Amino acid sequence: MARALHVRLDADSEAALTVLRAEGMNDSQAVRRALSEARAQRRRRSSLRQEASRLASDPADRGELARLREELDELSPPWPAE
Repeated sequence: MARALHVRLDADSEAALTVLRAEGMNDSQAVRRALSEARAQRRRRSSLRQEASRLASDPADRGELARLREELDELSPPWPAE
């Protein structure tokens, strides 16, 4: 079921809407597109947070990162003394 929505746009939102209108969309199409893209972006961020959390709690992955840090420390020149 379609739902009507009434909003007041601030200057940034109006500018964003202008960009989408320039792509040939009307107001309704532009708002639907923006909402859909925002939803997809939030899902990606949530998925990345979950993956980072999973990796951070994985002992094998943490051990591998520690080994890599040690190897890189051996390869890098010493920091200048202060």
